[in-house]
Amino acid sequence: MIVRGGAVVGDEGTRAVDVAIQDGVIVAVAENLDARAPQELDAAGLHVLPGAIDVHVHCNEPGRTAWEGFATATSALATGGATAFADMPLNSAPPTIDGEAFDHKLEAALASSVVDFALWGGLVPGNLDRLEELAERGVIGFKAFMAPSGLDDFPAADDLTLLEGMKICARLGLPVAVHAENATITAALAQRAVAAGATSAQAYLDSRPVIAELEAIKRALAFAGEAGCALHVVHVSTGRGVAVIAEGRAQGVDVTCETCPHYLLLTEDDLERLGPVAKCAPPLRRREDQQSLWTALAREQVDMVCSDHSPCSPELKDTGSFFSAWGGITGAQTTLTLLLTEGYLERNLPLSAVAYMTAQRPAQRFALSGKGRIEPGADADLALVRLGTESTLQSTDLRYRHPISAWTGRRLRARVTRTILRGETVFDGRNVVGARGRLLTPDQQLVPNPAGRP
Repeated sequence: MIVRGGAVVGDEGTRAVDVAIQDGVIVAVAENLDARAPQELDAAGLHVLPGAIDVHVHCNEPGRTAWEGFATATSALATGGATAFADMPLNSAPPTIDGEAFDHKLEAALASSVVDFALWGGLVPGNLDRLEELAERGVIGFKAFMAPSGLDDFPAADDLTLLEGMKICARLGLPVAVHAENATITAALAQRAVAAGATSAQAYLDSRPVIAELEAIKRALAFAGEAGCALHVVHVSTGRGVAVIAEGRAQGVDVTCETCPHYLLLTEDDLERLGPVAKCAPPLRRREDQQSLWTALAREQVDMVCSDHSPCSPELKDTGSFFSAWGGITGAQTTLTLLLTEGYLERNLPLSAVAYMTAQRPAQRFALSGKGRIEPGADADLALVRLGTESTLQSTDLRYRHPISAWTGRRLRARVTRTILRGETVFDGRNVVGARGRLLTPDQQLVPNPAGRP
């Protein structure tokens, strides 16, 4: 295949060049390639980005496929321009906390994932002796909750478990990802609110203050520094959180972070307006916190933008109380188009920064060889996007098992017209077609670069 005449996005900006693909790998990127191929795509007027890599997705399979599954979640990813993702260890049953559970999840993913995938392992009380078997099977790292996950089969890691687990992970050469909230603060405030009969959106927001997130980030940094462990802080909700992480990096901790579109584009007011469909943890924040996140993105202090796609069945959102409603936002299909619309087109965030945060940096941090860049020798993973075309996201556009989303009704100014995985079209602009995903495991020869861009 040759993709001709598209505006290809890379480190050095955007260039109108051709991309030649053979056996699923990019073999040339140059102007006016003097070559022919059985399939030639005219990409004039389109931008060509590296396929997005969403390292924070909950597919819930096996065990909770009534909420979501690999087939539907990855169809949504492909529709949104993603060619790879990493599935979180919780929300499936059993959770991925030992080798046997990994094997069950791998079987399910191989059967129906449309795009390439990696798997996270879990770090929970009682499974420290199982981390090595998960590492041997190829997990990209270990996820730990510093506050209750909402599921009894994936308990929060107490401080000693987290510290000792980090020491093991340091020996294994794998990062630990943390959901950073102070459980003592959030649990006590939630209990106080419920006892007083306060179950509104504002009561929920008040129960999870920013300080609970900041304190937990600082504690995780201290543990990671002591253990010599690579740390990844998921779904950072404020610029203040990013600043704390930057301080830890300056002090020598190998730490990266991610944020999500809902923290960049929604606020506390939107939770009041949208209801439980926009409930997440940490919760949506104030507008000034949102603006500080955009500032951090512009300064390249945020490593990645991921969806934290966390779906559930509709009745779990409709409980009558913000405290008992499931806390998760569906977003696997819209991360790239939202970031292009609101970041590049509305706020002049460079396209190279969008490609870096959605593809290059995730591949680099988690040692996914051949992924995240448009260059000779890399996997031919591409997202062809038409910028400037306006549409309104409808529930009928969504490929999730349950077509509910906080983004329904959102105006988008970017549309993915084709997604290519290893040289094969998996989304043709209308339908999900073609290839099946394969397991991605860390390349042990790649050393993560905590400092970010070279």
